[in-house]
Amino acid sequence: MSWNPNDNDPWGRKNSPPDLDDAIKQLRKMFASGGSGGDSGGTSFKFDFKFFSYLIMGLITLYVFLGIRIVNEADRLVVLTFGNYNRVLGPGLQFHFPIIEEIYAAENVSRIRTFVLPTNMLTKDENIVDVELNVQYTISDLKKYALNVEDPEITIRQATESALRHVVGENVMDDLLTSGAAAISSGILLRLEEYLDIYDAGIVVQQVNIEQRQPPAEVIDSFRDVVAAREDKERLRNEAEKYALSIVPQARGEAQRQLQDAEAYKEKVIAIAEGEADRFTALLTEYQKAPEVTRERLYIDTLEEVMSSSTKVMIDVEGGNNLLYLPLDQLMKKEEEDDE
Repeated sequence: MSWNPNDNDPWGRKNSPPDLDDAIKQLRKMFASGGSGGDSGGTSFKFDFKFFSYLIMGLITLYVFLGIRIVNEADRLVVLTFGNYNRVLGPGLQFHFPIIEEIYAAENVSRIRTFVLPTNMLTKDENIVDVELNVQYTISDLKKYALNVEDPEITIRQATESALRHVVGENVMDDLLTSGAAAISSGILLRLEEYLDIYDAGIVVQQVNIEQRQPPAEVIDSFRDVVAAREDKERLRNEAEKYALSIVPQARGEAQRQLQDAEAYKEKVIAIAEGEADRFTALLTEYQKAPEVTRERLYIDTLEEVMSSSTKVMIDVEGGNNLLYLPLDQLMKKEEEDDE
C-alpha cells in the first residue's frame, strides 16, 4: 500500500508532468506580443524598436567615420577590395569601406628618397675596392610600387648592388679611383634602370653618385703614393703644354718682327744705293761739263772728310820743316765720346 495514495508531493501539491503544449504556446505568445508573463508575476522581456534603431544608426555612423580619410597633397592611398587592387585615392577628403576595403599603402609620391649603399667589389684586374653609393629615386607608379614587389626598398638596394657589381667588374681599379668615376656612375644608373624595368617596380632613379671609392685600408697608403705620382706627372704635362702654348706665339711674333726688320733694312739699303747711284750720275754729268773743277772739288771734299776725323794737324811752313799741331781740346772731346 502506497504511503501517498493521492500522488501528491511532500508539500501537498499535485505531482503531475508539465504540459508541453502549454509551454510552446507561452513561448510563441511572448515573442508575438513582445513579452511574456504569468500569474505568479515573473520576469518579463519587452523588445524596444526605438533603442534598436538608435543602435543601428550609431553603428552606421561609426562605420562611416572609420571610412573617412584625409589625404595630404603629396600622398596617395592604394585601396584593396577583398585583397584585389581597386583604386588609388588622391589628395583631399576620401572615403573607403572598412572591412570590405583595405588601405594597403600610403606614400608621399613626390618625395625624393635616398639611401646609401656601402660595399666592396672586385674590379676587372682582380683588385678589391671599397665603394659607397648614394642613390636618389622617386615613385612613378604607386600601384606597381605597392603591389608588384614585396619590399620596394630591399628590391632597389639589391638591384643597385647587382648593377654596381656588374659595372665595377668591367673596369680596372685605376679607372674607378681616378678619372673613370663619372662614366661608372652613368653605367650604374643605366643598368639599375634596366633592372627596375624588369621588376616593374614603379620606381624612377633620379641620380647615382659615388660618394667614396678607395682601396682597402691595408694598401691605401701605397695607392695614395701612386696616385700622387700620377697627379704630379699630369701636372708637369699640363705645365709643359702651357709653356708650349705661351712660347710658340712669342716665337712666331719674334720671327715676324725679324722679317719686318729685314724688309725695312732691305728697303733702306735699296734706297741708299739708289741715292748713291743718282748722286754719282749727277756728279758724272757735272764732271763731263768741267772735269778739272770737278776733280778739284772731289779732292777737297775727300781731304775734308779724312782730316775731320783726325786728331793731328800738319802745318806746311814755307822755307822750313812741317809743323805738327795737336789740338788738345779735340783730343779730350774724342776720349769722352769713346768712353761713352
